[in-house]
Amino acid sequence: MKSQITNALSDFFFEYETPRQVLVRNRRVGVVCRLIQLGVLAYIIGWVFIYEKGYQSTDTAVSSVFSKMKGVGYTNVNGTERVWDVADYVFPPQGDSSFVVMTNYIITEGQKMGKCPELPGKHNCSSDADCEGGRYKRTGHGQMTGVCVKKTKTCEVLAWCPVENDHNIPDPPLLMSAENYTLFIKNSVTFPLFGVTRSNLVEGIDAAYIGTCLHHPDSAPLCPIFKLGDIVKLSGFNFETIAKVGGAIGIVIDWTCNLDVDITHCKPKYNFHGLYGNPDETDKARASVGYNFRFAKHYLDGQVQKRTLLKVFGIRIDIIVQSLARKFDIIPTLTAIGSGVGIFGVATVVCDLVLLYLLPKREFYKNMKFKYTDTHVQDPDSEAGSTETEVSKK
Repeated sequence: MKSQITNALSDFFFEYETPRQVLVRNRRVGVVCRLIQLGVLAYIIGWVFIYEKGYQSTDTAVSSVFSKMKGVGYTNVNGTERVWDVADYVFPPQGDSSFVVMTNYIITEGQKMGKCPELPGKHNCSSDADCEGGRYKRTGHGQMTGVCVKKTKTCEVLAWCPVENDHNIPDPPLLMSAENYTLFIKNSVTFPLFGVTRSNLVEGIDAAYIGTCLHHPDSAPLCPIFKLGDIVKLSGFNFETIAKVGGAIGIVIDWTCNLDVDITHCKPKYNFHGLYGNPDETDKARASVGYNFRFAKHYLDGQVQKRTLLKVFGIRIDIIVQSLARKFDIIPTLTAIGSGVGIFGVATVVCDLVLLYLLPKREFYKNMKFKYTDTHVQDPDSEAGSTETEVSKK
């Protein structure tokens, strides 16, 4: 028993096994094998290493975005002149990555809490029975009092009076001057895996340059100051149309960096995408177009609380950061090479199928490839152990 264990350990440590190979001189099979291997090699070099960069590890960035609008607007509505600055037309004012620039509005001044009739149209009535007290209508402005106002033939409501009339949207937009507003974007990204931090204020973008530059895809692609009209145009929209009813635009800052080269080559690329807007240039049958919201400014007139209500139509801008950094890493490189070597085995499998099942001499090749033995122990030099030699000689 001890000798058997010793022999088994000796065989395990001091013997080497290698698969048996048969050299087949067949042109068709040889061509098929080499074509498959060539295809696998092209896949490994072309797709895995060149296109997919399989020799590099990847990381995405942690990013921060700061924005600032500049510009002054002017309106003259019914003889009332007004100048609009950043504090008036940007919502919210903190400089977030998502904000709205007001381009049009409907203003309802001097509203106070009280009872008044609804607007004609959706809330018409012929008697008090049509205005159930204490109830609300989905598109109404307040709580119905149960009274049908005969003069307007609409239900009376408890609401901020007079109620807002937003049936007529100003056309042309009141703040067409918004086309000349400028947007400054400051963005920084950090790739934690590689310990690399970059800013869109790259080399050469200093205070003097920022003071005079204006972004252009060809002549000034790295300038972080954008004209609002240019943003709308580059996104594929018409400014006057989107300014009337509002819309949304996405500014994508793309950081695709190859950290195997100098870090100064890691620079942002700006892309502009129209998300929704321009109802005149798309499907007019849509139920809802544009972008709008309401906000109110409250004040006291004597002892009476009042408010000024604005329905704001504006361009919503979403600044989106996309990032992908790559750098050489030996582990994915070896993994890619190992996977490629394994795929080379496909050629052997296909050629074996052709040899053993499709060619006319498949029985001959089977005898050459496989060695058949009995279950009892035989001398490898005996006649039974030399079946293959006999067959081959025939």
